[in-house]
Amino acid sequence: MTPQDVIDDVRVLINDTTITYRYSDTALLQFVNEAMGRIAVLRPDLFSTFGTVACTAGAVIQSAPTGSFRLMEVMRIQNGAAVVESNRETMDQNLPSWPSDTAAAASVWMRHPRDPNKFFIYPKAPSSQTLEIEYALSPVEVAIGGTLALPDVYLPVLVDCVVFLTQSIDNEHVNSGRAKLFYDSFTQALGVSGQNRIVTDTESGGLPEEATV
Repeated sequence: MTPQDVIDDVRVLINDTTITYRYSDTALLQFVNEAMGRIAVLRPDLFSTFGTVACTAGAVIQSAPTGSFRLMEVMRIQNGAAVVESNRETMDQNLPSWPSDTAAAASVWMRHPRDPNKFFIYPKAPSSQTLEIEYALSPVEVAIGGTLALPDVYLPVLVDCVVFLTQSIDNEHVNSGRAKLFYDSFTQALGVSGQNRIVTDTESGGLPEEATV
């Protein structure tokens, strides 16, 4: 899926298919890239990627790689054991000395409550420790013929968002509710697709075995 695919569909919906266009390709491309950012904020899971992070030796606070806007999971030491998630409050209560304990291979990680790109590990990192993580990668600006970092199935969602952005700067369409119509369609589609993951991505998400149609 390219920005041009989105722009072509948007032009039909906003009745802007005759040259000279009311909205240039450059303007619509800017809206496409902005829409990608909005989707990333609402559904960071759609931009997840796997990578590694080299720990800062002697520290319990670690940071996700450059380009990340949200840490999602710390899985394991590279080529080593799994790292289990806990939370800082539990560690503070059960092991108050955890921030100053001797450096060793990580066994526990904790999310930072106010910074989605930082996390805690226990014990503090020894030298040359690398962790395997999953994180949400910030979408980069794409040229009009470039490839967007979303599956083709999300084309209608992107189109709805770009149409909303074009209509939201026009008082007529704001007052008529047309801008809100496309905004609601955009957010509802993302919300429903997120809820569907409970059914599609978990073994307990389907109907109980005893359920009948």
